Amino acid sequence: MPADAHIVILGAGFAALKAIREIRRRAPGARLTLAAPAAKFVYQPSLIWIPTGLRDADALRIPLEGFLRRHRVEFLAARATGLTDGGRRVLTDQGEIPNDGLIIATGGRFIRKLPGIEHAHIPCAGTEAVLAIRERLVAMDRGRLAFGFGANPQEPAAMRGGPLFELLFGIDTWLRRRGCRERFELTFFHASERPGQRLGERAVTALLAGMRARGVRLALGHPPQAFSREGVATAGGPIPADMILFMPGMTGPDWAEASGLPLSPGGFFQADAHCRVQETRRVYVAGDAGSYPGPDWLPKQAHMAELQAAAAARNLLAELSGAAPRARPRPELLCVIDALDTGTLVYRGARRSWMLPSSRLLHWAKKRFEARYLDSLRQGAPR
Repeated sequence: MPADAHIVILGAGFAALKAIREIRRRAPGARLTLAAPAAKFVYQPSLIWIPTGLRDADALRIPLEGFLRRHRVEFLAARATGLTDGGRRVLTDQGEIPNDGLIIATGGRFIRKLPGIEHAHIPCAGTEAVLAIRERLVAMDRGRLAFGFGANPQEPAAMRGGPLFELLFGIDTWLRRRGCRERFELTFFHASERPGQRLGERAVTALLAGMRARGVRLALGHPPQAFSREGVATAGGPIPADMILFMPGMTGPDWAEASGLPLSPGGFFQADAHCRVQETRRVYVAGDAGSYPGPDWLPKQAHMAELQAAAAARNLLAELSGAAPRARPRPELLCVIDALDTGTLVYRGARRSWMLPSSRLLHWAKKRFEARYLDSLRQGAPR
């Protein structure tokens, strides 16, 4: 690799930080620049715990100055707006950034096209979104809550349903602890009769059985058509609700069309098996910004984003050294579906899948993993 090669990484989430760690481990002398709106990381998996008070928002927003200093990364506070020269120049609201290699890890965005979407809370939209859920939840003495998630019609796998399951189970547990569950009606709605198929049939069966056991009303098989102050309109009839928690399907970042790069039908950067954006040289994508070859259950989650980022980093360094990219991220789904006091581990890989029964130990394991990850950022220590 040329000694003066300049690698630029866009974004400040799991994929971006993993790419930095991987590049610095393999190329200690590389010049690295991270461009993102702010030098701050938000631990998205724990947003589900803010509405019930298990986590404070400030505890999940981690300044990255120490991490960047330890890994010798230049930082530019900027928002990407497009690309030129096949990716060799990044256009931002703070000017252009030339590069010899680029990794796009900006994440995707939620599709907000359903009529009345402003009446729904989108939990993974950030800390402010879940703080708004907590404010309303705490103020309610009784009421009707509706939970659901959707998909990108052009790319059905582009969804994030796991956090909605966790919020549903966690809020149910929280209401029971407060002794007021009987004053609340909880409804889960989805276009499919069997939502959550990416987790596997066994997991879907367990999730639906868990909802029924908790007295959650199921409104399945009818896609949502609109939201309002009164609730959710579906082809199967209305779902009255005082508060709606809904995770829309996902698409690529808002500047993707201005990049000049190949996009998938769903609006993501189209990657090959090595996470290289198709028809480019030394331009890679990792995490929610990309569309990747693989099984139809390939998840959009932090674990998969890190696997993609590690492969992208290795392949970019190889390409800068004149070699062909060889690394391929293994398709893998790994998550703990949390219920505030217990957790259920779900795994799915290319050859096998399994699920561990719900247990308190898995809830604590999820908390422990969070603590270790955030401590590594706060200390700026390599991981």
